[in-house]
Amino acid sequence: MQCFWRQPKQSKSQDSVSQEQSKRVARQNGIRLGLQDDRDLLFLLKGSQLLKVKSSSWRKERFYKLQEDCKTIWQESKKMLRSPESQLFSIEDIRDVRPGHQTEGMEKYAKDVPEHRCFSIIFKDQRKNLDLIASSEDDASHWIAGLRKIIAKSNSMSQRQKLQHWIHSCLQKADKNKDNKMSFKELKNFLKEVNIQMDDSYAKQIFQQCDKSKTETLEDEEIETFYKMLTERVEIDEIFKKYSSAEGIMSRDNLLRFLREKQQEEHAVPESALSLIERYEPNEKAKKQQIMTKDGFLMYLLSAEGNIFNSSHSKVYQDMTQPLSHYLVSSSHNTYLMEDQLRGPSSTEAYIRALTKGCRCVELDCWDGPNSEPVIYHGYTLTSKILFSDAIKAIKNYAFKTSPYPVIISLENHCSLEQQKMMAQHMKTILGDMLLVMPLDGNTSDFPSPEQLKGKILVKGKKLNSLEDTIGMNGNSSTEAEDVSDEDEAAEMEDESVKKEVEQKRTSTKLKLAKELSDIIIYCKSVHFQGFDSATSPLAFYEMSSFTESKAQKLAQESGTSFIHHNIRHLSRVYPAGWRTDSSNYNPVDLWNVGCQIIALNFQTPGPEMDVYQGRFQDNGFSGSKFCHLYRH
Repeated sequence: MQCFWRQPKQSKSQDSVSQEQSKRVARQNGIRLGLQDDRDLLFLLKGSQLLKVKSSSWRKERFYKLQEDCKTIWQESKKMLRSPESQLFSIEDIRDVRPGHQTEGMEKYAKDVPEHRCFSIIFKDQRKNLDLIASSEDDASHWIAGLRKIIAKSNSMSQRQKLQHWIHSCLQKADKNKDNKMSFKELKNFLKEVNIQMDDSYAKQIFQQCDKSKTETLEDEEIETFYKMLTERVEIDEIFKKYSSAEGIMSRDNLLRFLREKQQEEHAVPESALSLIERYEPNEKAKKQQIMTKDGFLMYLLSAEGNIFNSSHSKVYQDMTQPLSHYLVSSSHNTYLMEDQLRGPSSTEAYIRALTKGCRCVELDCWDGPNSEPVIYHGYTLTSKILFSDAIKAIKNYAFKTSPYPVIISLENHCSLEQQKMMAQHMKTILGDMLLVMPLDGNTSDFPSPEQLKGKILVKGKKLNSLEDTIGMNGNSSTEAEDVSDEDEAAEMEDESVKKEVEQKRTSTKLKLAKELSDIIIYCKSVHFQGFDSATSPLAFYEMSSFTESKAQKLAQESGTSFIHHNIRHLSRVYPAGWRTDSSNYNPVDLWNVGCQIIALNFQTPGPEMDVYQGRFQDNGFSGSKFCHLYRH
């Protein structure tokens, strides 16, 4: 492919041929995407100079170009030792393209540039955002529109179309002489592209089996066959064999039996099976005979309909009118962190990423900052700081992009009275009508439902007075109270120096709570857990406790029934143990099983625990709230 590295100098005729081949390949891929002769696509294929922004003092001009596969972007680098692959990123890795100053980097470092020339590429993984400035509004518009079109078209492709497009893309990278055929030598480059390691003799054997034309090259369908032979799934073969005939085909009735027995689709009817054959069977002859081949079966399993999730659950389908305590709530721990708990960077982008994943409860660790402006960071550590006001702005802008259901701001408050008042002022000013400052319809006896709280932001934290005082029944005008320190998660750390500093802070100062901040705590008042049998001072429904994972797990094992009954009426929040300084996660399932609603995980850390978590909340329309079946009766 062009632009990856310096190639031997070509003659004008060779260069002309190469350019024509590149145009032809790009045109073919554009047609596959349904974007033939699209102006934005053609602009991206040509490429342009963009300013890459990293800081107030770092703006560098770089050349960016969509490759002929229409799936990868090449970016110029001045670092001569970088490998060609490191200069590429895939369209499939992009989660969003944001115009203007909609990232922390753009907000900080590009405010002097008109918004219409700025845009940012947001990646799906933990990679940093790519903040870019175009030379003109037209250039920026081409990049934003072009990338969005390609992403949309790629997402709408069928599994077969994606497979074919991907194979052709890999072929183009491996096809050194650009003849659209693959020799055995080029095939080995193809294997590297698809990250498959294979013994040469075995690869040669499969190559010869697929070379039906005996030309010592593979073309089109032969390449696809070769790929399928490499990626055979034994378990799928066994299932297909069980439900197919001796001829290796699956009849309508056998497919129906598979749907009912294996997929547990009890309501499947013959028409359901015929519909799947019509949509996913690639062989036209088999389709007419109303049968499914193994290729069609695999295409079906890889489709949305073959997903373990019921496709109807991609929208909210559960009852959202029960009290809030009857729902599991997608929740993030130390939401501001992009990496670990000791030295990782803090960023408003972390809030955006969590909220766009459906998170409904975010955490803010608040400390006194310079110029009377509170800051957020992990106290007693080397994590970087962000302004409290910037985090609230990010929450306002993204709270309801993915889900309309309520968001809880969980405060860990370490601020002085003066800066607590500033926190309350920022939340009221920035969030406006989104912020819940009064009980709904004067309800002071039970939680409202997620449906009633749609579009509202609730604040969780310490509170001075009773709920009645908040709505003005007692008119209490107190401005401070005795020690109301939040549970300090830093105290849970195994780092002895951190624990010692926390204890010194606790004994030397008593945190007071400003009434202005107290007054916006409505349904989520933080209290210390006194046990399940606190008959002398029973908790009000809006009083909730936070538990470390170990404390919660111990309660679940020793007093599971009591924990369940407690959670019917009260919210419980669980957060990771302090020793998880690497931002690792714990298994949330056991705590969900006793009804703990707010199980906070480190959203920045991928892994099996986060996969289970995201799977749980992908259901019910990715609403971030799931009705807890413990309480249905």
